[in-house]
Amino acid sequence: MTSTHRAAVLGKPIAHSLSPVLHNAGYAAAGLHGWEYTAIECAESELPGLVAGLGPEWRGLSVTMPLKEVALTVAAEASPAAAALGVANTLVRRPGGTWFADNTDVVGMVEVLRGAGITDGAAIALLGGGGTARAALGAAARLGGAPVTVFVRRPEAGTDLAPVAAALGIPLRVAPWSEAADLSGYDVVISTVPKGAADHLAAGPHWPAGTVYFDVVYHPWPTPLAAWAAAGGCAVLSGLDLLHAQALGQFAQFTGVPAPAEAMREALDKAIAQG
Repeated sequence: MTSTHRAAVLGKPIAHSLSPVLHNAGYAAAGLHGWEYTAIECAESELPGLVAGLGPEWRGLSVTMPLKEVALTVAAEASPAAAALGVANTLVRRPGGTWFADNTDVVGMVEVLRGAGITDGAAIALLGGGGTARAALGAAARLGGAPVTVFVRRPEAGTDLAPVAAALGIPLRVAPWSEAADLSGYDVVISTVPKGAADHLAAGPHWPAGTVYFDVVYHPWPTPLAAWAAAGGCAVLSGLDLLHAQALGQFAQFTGVPAPAEAMREALDKAIAQG
């Protein structure tokens, strides 16, 4: 059957993405015939031209690295979350052919952290200052304006985050990467750095057992720091949890129907088990 409605995940590299597994499983479970979700490799400089060339059958785009900032430039409108953060992970086709930018990472993070028992005002340690770190600030704003300490490898990354935090009303302290060696005083540790960047922190005394560790990496899993945190009795959340949670909002915006969350998670777990 020819697809009458299309969506895709864009990024570079993109071959590893499990978003097609999630969304296509959702289409099947929801009985949405004629829907197709694919992966398209796209660099920052290529995004405007790619989006401009999409036909009317295209209903939505999931946007991953390194496109989350440039995605805002191709949208006619943006949600308050995407506008405040300066990054978007979702582009939705609107009537008339224009695009609407949103950031479902924020709601996804909040849902995952709430599910782990995190309550308003929890002290958050944030590793890294890139686009996903901005989503974490958005999540902190929805967790009662929780105070955040961001540990950055580049001082300018902290400088870029400061106005975002100020606009969100988030108390933010920027700390050098070297201080991340001791994170024992935080309720939540969120790592937004690429795989391998935080491995060296898996050393020394464990964090308190009540600490929640949230690592946005999901391959390979567990990361050394996630395994170390779990061995110390910490609750550990993975990038798979975030991938699933943020996809639910995208699915609903693309299709106009609620996402079949359970079926989508089952498909994701099956794909991981099969390697």
